[in-house]
Amino acid sequence: MILQGKTALITGGRQGIGRGIVEAFLAEGADVTTCGRGARPEGLPEAVTWHSVDVADPGDVAELADAVGWLDILVNNAGVQVEKTVMDSTDADWDLVMGVNARGVFNCCRAFIPFMPSGVILNIGSISAQHADPAMALYNASKAFVHGLTRSIAVDHGPGLRCNAICPGWINTGMLEAGFDLARNPGAARADALARHPARRFGDPRDVAAMAVWLASDAAGFATGQMFTVDGGMTAASPINPGLF
Repeated sequence: MILQGKTALITGGRQGIGRGIVEAFLAEGADVTTCGRGARPEGLPEAVTWHSVDVADPGDVAELADAVGWLDILVNNAGVQVEKTVMDSTDADWDLVMGVNARGVFNCCRAFIPFMPSGVILNIGSISAQHADPAMALYNASKAFVHGLTRSIAVDHGPGLRCNAICPGWINTGMLEAGFDLARNPGAARADALARHPARRFGDPRDVAAMAVWLASDAAGFATGQMFTVDGGMTAASPINPGLF
């Protein structure tokens, strides 16, 4: 129960990585609030408070901050993905992806930092910010923004406030499946991707949640301004397919 007595807000806690972090924080004793677009999701533990919020809307986020108040931990997880190149991306795609992934993180940090003279902000970045996935131009760019903002918050708002980013690799969520659907041969693409993971598996939301628990805890008190990769070793390898050797 290493988060006992801590108050935490996780954005985008409906499913996937966000839901995994919600459940992990709850298990470690935190008082958990989460939010997302639409109604409260089925199966969300009764102990978790739900708010219907569009993080891309600064008015929505300001109201959320007023409702939640003092926080020990803010996890900016809400994110969306559009599978397009720059040339194929529309203004609406820009507004959606950059609105949620970039402006949404900015909105939440700006709104909640006044309620966090001490505490922890965790931003969910991505290995895609450093190693661009094909046909994911806006997503890649939005996550690069998250990494840069993470460093700035750590520098500008320490020592009381720590800010780090978690950079997941290929995690078993709907976003992963959407990525494979882009391939000419999804089955072959999946097999090749697995071969490039020294862990020989894709990640699970609980793998990211475990890192989030540690970074949110006092045990990580000297960690700030950093990007923590959780990718089963994929980006540690050279581009050569290890399955060929």
